[in-house]
Amino acid sequence: MQINRNKYLNQLISKKENGLIKIVTGIRRSGKSYLLFELYHKYLVENEGVDEDCIIEISLDDLANIKYRNPFELDKFIREKIEKEDNLYYVFIDEIQMVESVDNPYVTDGRKKITFVDVLLGLIKMKNVDLYITGSNSKMLSSDILTEFRGRGDEIKMAPLSYRELYDCFDNKNNAWKEYVTYGGMPYLVSLTNHQSKSKYLIDLFNKIYLEDIVERNKISASKETLSDLLNLIATAVGLLTNPLKLSKTFKSVKQITITSATISKYLDYFIDSFLISKSYRYDVKGKRYLDTPLKYYYSDIGLRNAMLNFRQQEENHIMENIIYNELIGRGFNVDVGVVEYNYKDENGLSKRKQFEIDFVANQASKRYYIQSALSIVDEEKKNQEVQSLLRVDDSFKKIVIVKDDIIPWHDENGILFIGVENFLLNDAIIDY
Repeated sequence: MQINRNKYLNQLISKKENGLIKIVTGIRRSGKSYLLFELYHKYLVENEGVDEDCIIEISLDDLANIKYRNPFELDKFIREKIEKEDNLYYVFIDEIQMVESVDNPYVTDGRKKITFVDVLLGLIKMKNVDLYITGSNSKMLSSDILTEFRGRGDEIKMAPLSYRELYDCFDNKNNAWKEYVTYGGMPYLVSLTNHQSKSKYLIDLFNKIYLEDIVERNKISASKETLSDLLNLIATAVGLLTNPLKLSKTFKSVKQITITSATISKYLDYFIDSFLISKSYRYDVKGKRYLDTPLKYYYSDIGLRNAMLNFRQQEENHIMENIIYNELIGRGFNVDVGVVEYNYKDENGLSKRKQFEIDFVANQASKRYYIQSALSIVDEEKKNQEVQSLLRVDDSFKKIVIVKDDIIPWHDENGILFIGVENFLLNDAIIDY
């Protein structure tokens, strides 16, 4: 089955031949190579009339191409395939972060290493090359984009399948939601047919791909079991406020293992760099300032989160919150956890202060949305509980409650929009209803 990733394909098409290095980033196995080698390749041949010989492709995570992880060999391989000066060549390099840093044989002090950056900067200077790369490490790529690429990189951030993308793969649409909240959107899962094969695939991704990559890339001395335990804690705490100090104390009390908060913070950064998780800071809506700690962590794919817990903890409220967060990020929003302080007097006339939390403050250019995630609004009391934080915000930006139930969108007397989660996920425009 061909899975359409039109959102990302259209971004590539719009950036075609723009003179920049097109950089597709995202967690491994999210479909980056499929996007380039299958969908975009097909587009170039069928829609642009590009000759097959003018598309140069190499996957650096393929053992057969291990010699090309040497930057000199990679550069030689590509240049030898650029045979005609009059032809435009489209160069696709998959998993560029696997290229090793090597010594410059022409410099004796050994300080300046030759890296993939040197290869890319050399290729982009060629007038008949349109260059595309993928990478699964945000820190390495973003650092190089900002410094050594000097504005020559154009990044496309790719995620696993969204609910809308997965929804289109189902003949029986009634199965789409329960599949998504359980197994998430890693594309290969579409070809698997039962729980055993799907759960094994996701667990193997963790143990054989992600954890090994993180340990090897960052030269971590801690065991994979320790990293796995930390990811388990994050999976359990999805939707809950936490920080490295709290996690350190949990290791001490539950695992009887001493890990400093500084070390845990470093490990969390490694997970974020590998696109396994992301973090959302708290934002004081009225004070217009960020609060350093605690914060929330979310998994880039809910199926990976569930697999980390061996599918034991299926709290729908936490899962739904994680899915909504990923959807907002995928739509290009900057997403924070909202905090609203409310001052009042108690029955004795004493001044009191209370904090209310808004699940998401989503910003995009001049737009802002305040969003609450709620499983259901079964009665007026439950509704009032969910909207208390939204009612404390005194600006005019849109306020939304997303519920699990399939409901017709409606506004209450305060102008707050209530919509069902599937409607939200399948329709970008519904938040402006």
